Amino acid sequence: MKNKKIKNVLVSVFNKDGLLSVIKKLDKHGVNIYSTGGTEQYIKNNNIKVTKVEDLTSYPSILGGRVKTLHPKIFGGILARRDVEEDKDQLTKYVIPEFDLVIVDLYPFEKTVQIPNVTENEIIEKIDIGGISLIRAAAKNFKDVLVVSEISQYNQLLDIIKEDCSSSLKDRQKFAINAFKISSNYDTNIFNYFSDNSNDIFVQNIDKKYDLRYGENPHQEGTFFGNLEDFLTKLNGKDLSYNNLLDIDAAINLISEFDELTFAILKHNNACGVASRDNLLDAWKSALEADPISAFGGVLITNHEINLETAVEIDKLFYEVLIAPSFAKDALELLTQKKNRVILLQKNVLLPKKQFRTILNGVLQQEKDLKTDSKDDMKTVTKISPTKQEKIDLVFASKICKHTKSNTIVFAKNKQLISSGVGQTSRVDALNQAVKKAISFKFNLNGAVMASDAFFPFPDCVSLANEAGVTSVIQPGGSIKDHLSIEYCDKHKMSMVMTGIRHFKH
Repeated sequence: MKNKKIKNVLVSVFNKDGLLSVIKKLDKHGVNIYSTGGTEQYIKNNNIKVTKVEDLTSYPSILGGRVKTLHPKIFGGILARRDVEEDKDQLTKYVIPEFDLVIVDLYPFEKTVQIPNVTENEIIEKIDIGGISLIRAAAKNFKDVLVVSEISQYNQLLDIIKEDCSSSLKDRQKFAINAFKISSNYDTNIFNYFSDNSNDIFVQNIDKKYDLRYGENPHQEGTFFGNLEDFLTKLNGKDLSYNNLLDIDAAINLISEFDELTFAILKHNNACGVASRDNLLDAWKSALEADPISAFGGVLITNHEINLETAVEIDKLFYEVLIAPSFAKDALELLTQKKNRVILLQKNVLLPKKQFRTILNGVLQQEKDLKTDSKDDMKTVTKISPTKQEKIDLVFASKICKHTKSNTIVFAKNKQLISSGVGQTSRVDALNQAVKKAISFKFNLNGAVMASDAFFPFPDCVSLANEAGVTSVIQPGGSIKDHLSIEYCDKHKMSMVMTGIRHFKH
């Protein structure tokens, strides 16, 4: 289809950044410029000829600026079909110019909501009416109209009009798609602000995407929708994959449980090493000790600055990703010598409180498991109470258990993950896996504690744990046969606490 010459443009923007170069180019091509309010004044102040919308409509801006462009002479000029004679006749009859280009942005609703102490009235006044209507109208008539709906498109627009100031159908369609995206995102932000979180409707609109190296497997394409820069800054390494992001998410959620200096190593979303220590190097060595085999190619994370001493040791291991809140300069210089290793700086940002997961032809939504078991949650149900150190280890083990795939059993001792059984179809299988793993890495389970993500339906788990050397247990309780496990513990001088909180993770 033949390109369409741009003869008339309507400009109405909140943010004037970058606008002047566009206006100058249009003026140079002899385009008639129509504008509103502050935008019109801005153009006039730069000595460029501009027609006030009010002069076209014969109506002033009214209601404190709420109504400026909502008029048939504006929308008629945008929506008129150039190949329909009746439409053309009406434009002539009512002296309506054909708008070939519409440049408009929206009031910053989302940014306004985030302003501290902002009032509801201030927020409401940032709900754009005229702008969103202009965007939708121009996008609807992309056959004849080019719509520019955000500043990031200005350079593209300048490329389009640099020769003969015309647009192709392909360009107009592309810009229209973006306009509908802008419109959709804007409405979603407004809905989410006013929503009472009743979960009657699932609405999610994310306008930033990252093409990943691949999906879960190399033959699958993968894309991440979201703003990674809110959480992380990449300091080194190759592009992230689908699996990298799953592990990174699991790692950040796990480390968020710990206030004291902690190092964790994850593989396939499960912790294979965790330790809390007084210094970083000891934390790293103790975390690695739990399972140096699984740590190969894993994701590493700590809540403390990476120093050179620890970086030297970390650098001996092949890993995929290292995450920390900061890096000493000399440590970063060492770690970035291997160009494919991903080094991420974690920002201090609150994590979302809801989770979504696609299933079948729909989406599951739930609140995140934000409950962290503490000493205050422990109800001792046995005759023997846990020692002071056992209580510390029970809380430590429970935190790890919460972030491990069900069914799971976690063994810990002296704030170190000894071993875990993960993702098994029975709790007994998970426990046997954990015992076998601990033995394979030559750990002594005598005096260790055990955490379970759910209750024990039978006393077989505490029996096997006792035989392995475990002296204290934390579990939610809730089985009709809880008493059998309690009685076994009492008989064998084990302590057990119940929290009343299950931590399934499927």
